[in-house]
Amino acid sequence: MIKYPLLNEKASIGVTAPSSGVQSALHDMFKQACLQMEKRGYEVTCGETVWTQNKAKSASAKTRAAEFNEMVRDPKIDVIIPPWGGELLIEMLEHVDFTNLPNKWILGYSDTSTLLLPITLKTGIATAHGTNFVDLRGEYSDETTAMWEKVLSTREGGTVLQKSSEKYQKEWQHDAPTPYVFHLTDDTEWKTISGKNETVSGRLLGGCIDTIRHLIGTAYGDVAHFHQQKINGEPILWYLENCEMNTTDLRRSLVQMKLAGWFENCSGILFGRSSANEPVNDYTEEDVYREMAEELNIPVIYDVDCGHVPPQITFVNGAYAEVEVKDGKGTVLQYFR
Repeated sequence: MIKYPLLNEKASIGVTAPSSGVQSALHDMFKQACLQMEKRGYEVTCGETVWTQNKAKSASAKTRAAEFNEMVRDPKIDVIIPPWGGELLIEMLEHVDFTNLPNKWILGYSDTSTLLLPITLKTGIATAHGTNFVDLRGEYSDETTAMWEKVLSTREGGTVLQKSSEKYQKEWQHDAPTPYVFHLTDDTEWKTISGKNETVSGRLLGGCIDTIRHLIGTAYGDVAHFHQQKINGEPILWYLENCEMNTTDLRRSLVQMKLAGWFENCSGILFGRSSANEPVNDYTEEDVYREMAEELNIPVIYDVDCGHVPPQITFVNGAYAEVEVKDGKGTVLQYFR
């Protein structure tokens, strides 16, 4: 059974850095995000790890885990949103107290998904794959990003509908900031390997494949246990996004997931837009997706609003979802049951 946290109005947001902190040169940018969230009625509490960054991490693994454990248990903090992802979150997993986690939302993407996925797999508590805290520093949020609040405010037993974005950001333009943070310039089009309209449903699981692949074979990546004990054998609908891998590395990672049993009882795969996926010897991302669709005999949908090419739909690990693609437009209906 999946347990769904609830975001209430005027909630207190805890910001801790389980992966990368914010280097001193970017402190002002981060403070802008804090200010904007406070203007919107939230109380923001920042941990010490947020303000430090050295040797590819905010602090030692034990320090990061201790701050996370303390913040997640603090009854005065309602939701945890890391500043952003990073590289080495996996180091702190063995120090996280998974046995005493309260029913509290944790929201983020990139390396943060290396924490989100184990929490849901081990505890059955739903976690939210969506915006990072620093991306909420704009005067406004685009319609896709802004849905994080509605999703996290959905009560257990309820449903929430999200739609594909109208446009996405192809390139960052840090020298020309916008009120929305992102520069949404290119038309969004969700695609299917079949070339036809598709509908697929199942229990959502996923994240950044670059990092969650390293959970395979560990106590933090026991998908089979989750499938049997937490969702009563319902099919799993995977959403995956590629940050930095070329196509052969992506293919190796997906095959490893398949060989480890992660795709057993899989109803489909959603792949996020990516600026990576560099072809190797004319081996393209579409080739990778097609091979997965054929080998698993499942629908594959790609260029979805998920990951490092914003904006992002908020996908809830553990929620039951119905995803439809029709004429390049997509909808994601999530059931909190």
